[in-house]
Amino acid sequence: MTATNQAKILQKIIHARAPIRINDLGGWSDTWFAAKGQVLNLAVWPAVEVEVKVFSIRSRDPKRVTVHAENYRETFRMDPEKPRRDPHPLLQFTIASLPLPKDVRLEIRLYSPVPAGISTGTSAAVCVALLGALNALLPERRSWKELARLAHQVETDNLGQQSGIQDQIAAAHGGISFIHMPRYPESQVTAIGVGPALWSELERRLCLIYLGKPHRSSSMHERVIAELESRGPLLARIRELASLAREARDELRRGDLESYGRSMIRNNECQRALYAGLIAREADSVAKTAKRFGASGWKVNGAGGRGGSMTILATGEDELRRRMIKSINGMGGGIRIIPVSLAASGVEAWVSSESSG
Repeated sequence: MTATNQAKILQKIIHARAPIRINDLGGWSDTWFAAKGQVLNLAVWPAVEVEVKVFSIRSRDPKRVTVHAENYRETFRMDPEKPRRDPHPLLQFTIASLPLPKDVRLEIRLYSPVPAGISTGTSAAVCVALLGALNALLPERRSWKELARLAHQVETDNLGQQSGIQDQIAAAHGGISFIHMPRYPESQVTAIGVGPALWSELERRLCLIYLGKPHRSSSMHERVIAELESRGPLLARIRELASLAREARDELRRGDLESYGRSMIRNNECQRALYAGLIAREADSVAKTAKRFGASGWKVNGAGGRGGSMTILATGEDELRRRMIKSINGMGGGIRIIPVSLAASGVEAWVSSESSG
C-alpha cells in the first residue's frame, strides 16, 4: 500500500446519468444570433454515465481530481480551482464550475454509449451529468435549471463555443420539452405530457440513425451564422423553424403523429433552405429509404451538416418498420440504427455506496 493510498479513505460513490437529445424541431432558433425562438425536442436514453468516488484526504493536494474519460481511453489529474484547456477543457471547466469541498479527493469516470460528434447534444449531457454528480457533494443543491445554465456557460463563456440553450435543458429536464426563448439565453420550459399509449407508440416508432461519421462544424455553419448576425433574409427561415416547433407541440398534444412526422420533414427542408449543405448526401439516402418503407417523418439532428445523425418516425406497421431498419443497417459506410427510448426524467444522481466509518 502506497503512502497516497494510506492518506485517503473512501467516503462514498456517487452515480449520475443524463439523457441525450433527438429530433429538435426549431433548432437554430435557440441561439444568440436568433435572439428569440422556440424548440420542441425529445430526451432519450441511452444516458451519459458518471461515477464519482469520493475520498477523504489528510493532506492538501492541488491536483486532487482524477478523471477517466473512458471513450477516449485517457486519464488525467487536475486542480479543480485552476482548470486548463488541455486535456479535455470541457470536463475541466465543468468540474471547476462548482465549489467543491477542499477536504476530499475525487476519482471521476465518464462514459457515453453513443459515438462522439453524433449531433444529439452529447457534450451537453456530459456536462449536465457531471454537474449532477458533483451537485450531490454540495450542502445546497442546485436545481435542474441551474445545472442547465451552468453547463451552457461552460460551453459558451469558458470555451467560447457556439451553443444554443436546448441541449443542456433536454439533459437536465428530460421528457418531451417545448422551450420558449423570449430573449437569449432566458428560457421557459413546458413539459409536453402525452398519455401512456401515445408515449409507447411514439417510442416504438422513433429511430436514431448514425450517419457513419462524426459531425464536424465547418465553414458552412459559419456562413449561416454570419448571415443571421447581419439580420439577413435567412432570419425568416429561423422564424419559420420556431413556428414549426409550435405546430409540432400542438400535434403531439392532439396525438397526431402523422402531422408531427410531416412537421419533421418540413423542418428538415427548412434547414436545407438555410444552406443546402446542412442536409448531407447520407441523410438524403437514409430519408429516401425511410420513405420507401412508409416512414411518417425524418429530420437531421442538431444544426446539420456532414456526419452526425438523424431521427426517423417510422411507419406504424411493425413489419415495414423492421424491414426499414434492416435496410438502413445494410447501407454500409458506418450508417446504422442506434436503439433509443424516451427519457421521462432528466439528470439523476444518487449515492450507491457510503462508508459508515
